[in-house]
Amino acid sequence: MKTHIGTFLSIGSPAVTELAAECGFDWVLIDLEHGCESEAALPNQLRALRGSNTLAIVRVSAPHADLIGRVLDWGADGIMVPHVDTVAQAEHCVKAATYPPNGTRGVSRTVRAYGYGMRLPGEEMPKPIILAQIETAEGVANAEQIAAVEGIDALFIGPADLSYDLKARKSPRSYDECLNAVVKAAKDHGKGCGILVRHADDKEKLKALGLTWIAMDSDLSLVREGFKRNLETARSW
Repeated sequence: MKTHIGTFLSIGSPAVTELAAECGFDWVLIDLEHGCESEAALPNQLRALRGSNTLAIVRVSAPHADLIGRVLDWGADGIMVPHVDTVAQAEHCVKAATYPPNGTRGVSRTVRAYGYGMRLPGEEMPKPIILAQIETAEGVANAEQIAAVEGIDALFIGPADLSYDLKARKSPRSYDECLNAVVKAAKDHGKGCGILVRHADDKEKLKALGLTWIAMDSDLSLVREGFKRNLETARSW
């Protein structure tokens, strides 16, 4: 299974999105959950990827069917859905992103995804990539069943939320136990598994797990650390 190397985009700048594609990332995560830009600005970020080989995955703020449909109509290659804790939630996400008879997504051939009517889909409608985020103890407990849902392409671990949830609920399971459980669940069902990587020191441990969707940090974090580093250097002169 191919390893996809990406990054999170939180600033909301089409220029940054375009630069990420120029650098050669396999995918970018355009963030509508914690990002700084509004839903209405999303099409311009998607336009910035036009002509590149970089996949546009949009993290929706919540699994609202109308939002999922709009994001895909605007031309996203797929979605990431936060806090998928149950099979029912996973199935809802798949249905919202999928055309009948397997889903409930509305059909319009004049949307941006189809060139505003200039590039009509064939008899078989395209299937978007769907990444389900596992971010809670409940999500970990149900990871096997979530991975088994047809239409879910990968389980994506949210390390910050998962760590916080385990501590807040005083879970007897460690973070590493949960990480291993999610990876195993994905592999058992032939699905991909991914994570957001903040520290290069984690490389060897994560590499050994065989993750297939890797997000290396975020634009906001990289700019922040760059500012801090340059300021520290300037003040040392």
